[in-house]
Amino acid sequence: MDIGSDRLRTTWRRLGVATLGVVAITAVGAGTASAGHCPADQVIASRDVADRVTAPSGVTDTVLGSIDLANEAVRAEGYKLRLRRLVVQPGGVVPWHEHHRRPAIIYIVEGQVTEYSNTCAVPILHQASEVAQESRGLGHWWRNAGTRPAVLLSADILPPGEDPKMM
Repeated sequence: MDIGSDRLRTTWRRLGVATLGVVAITAVGAGTASAGHCPADQVIASRDVADRVTAPSGVTDTVLGSIDLANEAVRAEGYKLRLRRLVVQPGGVVPWHEHHRRPAIIYIVEGQVTEYSNTCAVPILHQASEVAQESRGLGHWWRNAGTRPAVLLSADILPPGEDPKMM
């Protein structure tokens, strides 16, 4: 076993079980989860979302941990792998944002949220135990239209120069 493997294992241990859970879901195949997806007949190349919400409301964003990827096998200078916990209160909003440079995987722990996307003609409902994938070309915002808080775990790759509190 090399030193790099020891360091990586130690880093994952420090980040905790929540990170490992998100990574395990991804490794097993997020496509097997019953995540809310855009219906096939509603997928579109891209559209301007006229009803974008651009300010956060009723949402807390807590960084649980991060890894500087410059010294990892990928040698991605300035990039960080991070895990966040978002709590979206009833009526709360994660504002409009785009994923051109920041891929993410979201695990819905509790509650439900509705996604308004530039690549789907209809809103997408995401419920507890589902996984949503966010990658290049996606622009969207989320709202909790439910009656209880929605708790989300977000694992993403934060590029250099991006606001670390960016939704």
